Amino acid sequence: MELKDQVVLVTGSSRGLGLAIARAFRREGSYVVLNYFRSDPETIELLAKDLDAVAVRADVTDPTQVKALFAAAENHYGRPITTVVNNAIVGNFAFNGDARPKIADLSWSHFDTQLQGFLKGTLNTTQAAIPGFELSGFGRIINIGTNLFQNPVVPYHDYTAAKGALLAFTRTSAADLGPKGVTVNLVAGGLLDITDASASTPREVFDHIKGVTPLRKVTTPDDLAGAVLFFCQSMGKWHHRTAARGRWWTRDELMAPGRIFHQISL
Repeated sequence: MELKDQVVLVTGSSRGLGLAIARAFRREGSYVVLNYFRSDPETIELLAKDLDAVAVRADVTDPTQVKALFAAAENHYGRPITTVVNNAIVGNFAFNGDARPKIADLSWSHFDTQLQGFLKGTLNTTQAAIPGFELSGFGRIINIGTNLFQNPVVPYHDYTAAKGALLAFTRTSAADLGPKGVTVNLVAGGLLDITDASASTPREVFDHIKGVTPLRKVTTPDDLAGAVLFFCQSMGKWHHRTAARGRWWTRDELMAPGRIFHQISL
């Protein structure tokens, strides 16, 4: 199924990376479903009107609200959601290592919050999407991950552990849903310049990343959106159970014929 025919849900798409991904799909002609929870409804409605999209408020950790979200999207577009991008972050997480709790200060509630958001939220959207995938004979799931579980340079213990669980769930979901024609992949762009979550990251960190990457740049939300599109379009249909990570891609680089990019087969 071409991008222009897909109905795409991007969770947590009222701003930042989620909004960049939603905009990228709209540029390709996709039918986009914006999802938000805490943002101002009037602001989101204006955003949806500007994008010619539909916006639905839902807490992804609540399966009842997620089912209602999928029903509202199908009612609006007259067809089910075919593509899900699990991007939502629960709570006001800030990417500032100095401000994150060290092991001695952690409680289970820190982990539970992140697991509820990333793992339970993804389980809820995946389960809600299956009937539409089966009806369409097509499905794409992109989970937004992190490279911190491979290189934990900052002590985001709760966040990193939950994203590691999301990676495992990506693997098992891919094995389970593959026979139904559904691909499941994970994209991890590293620290992004800049989102609300990374706004508190010291500039020295961004400068360090620029210094150790070949293109001397930090990934932007638009760069990562290009990677998400790759896995959802026809040329990405044979990429399954893949975790793509890196800090120096652009959409043009990913789309270039013969381009070899860094990836890990799961």
